[in-house]
Amino acid sequence: MDVSEPCTSTRPAISPLRQWMIEDMTIRRFGEHTQRDYVRQVVEFTAFLGRAPDRVEPEDLRRYQLHLANFSASYARMNLACTALRFFFHIPLGRAGFGDRMARIPTPERLPVVLSTEEVALLLAHAPNLKCRAALSIAYGCGLRVSEVAHLKVADIDSARMLIRVEQGKGRKDRYVMLAPDLLDLSRRWWKERRPQGWLFPGRDPGQPITTLQLDRACRRAASAARLDKRVSMHTLRTASPPTCWSARPISRHPGAARPQPARHHGRLYSRRPEDPARGGEPAFAADAALVGRAGPWRGLRSRSRIS
Repeated sequence: MDVSEPCTSTRPAISPLRQWMIEDMTIRRFGEHTQRDYVRQVVEFTAFLGRAPDRVEPEDLRRYQLHLANFSASYARMNLACTALRFFFHIPLGRAGFGDRMARIPTPERLPVVLSTEEVALLLAHAPNLKCRAALSIAYGCGLRVSEVAHLKVADIDSARMLIRVEQGKGRKDRYVMLAPDLLDLSRRWWKERRPQGWLFPGRDPGQPITTLQLDRACRRAASAARLDKRVSMHTLRTASPPTCWSARPISRHPGAARPQPARHHGRLYSRRPEDPARGGEPAFAADAALVGRAGPWRGLRSRSRIS
């Protein structure tokens, strides 16, 4: 039984072992990308092995990890191979504990690249067009992942409650994030210009959302036009985002943030930064709204029920 045969539309038949693995992942509701990555890892392991993976020996796992290390595979690459092969041996092959012989590599923790407020304002000002500026501003102002920005729908903008609904984000979880008044105005400007239906940021095909690659390219293009000397991506915007980033401001401006504060919204239905004691309890996000435009008073906002 071999899982190394490619699965194409012209050749639907695949090996029983690969089919079992795909079915087991489907039963467990693994995502499409996870299934693809796991199958690829087993395929690459099979190519290294030179024989069917159901006839593997314990020493083969050790040799494969050594092979990855010798070719300077990243920590994420080695850990993905470890996780995929553990699943493969434990579930489809029924060899519980066999994959545990593979060692997971501790990933070193590194501080992310964080943009200053001036750099963010400069980057947003150099966005290629209004669509990209709105997308980048929402990514920064709301702390959304690039995939979450790409899959926003017009109906997700709740102007009545000043919230954005993030549907099925990381971990297949829904949540709400706060929406700054100027982000709402910018979203309305974009909507009035092109009148998108369904997806807030449609791709070249109006029936499909913009791709994460297109958003990342737009972000890099804006950073290049702004002549930023940092390596900038959509993830950099999320890292620097007021709702998610660690406080990088002087302690004198944030007496309650003497230490870096980690992101607090992971796993929560609502995303909200702690109140800023320097502003009399006003949410700190409102204080940072100037990065995407001047915001009025946080309380007493007049909101609308539609983007239009």
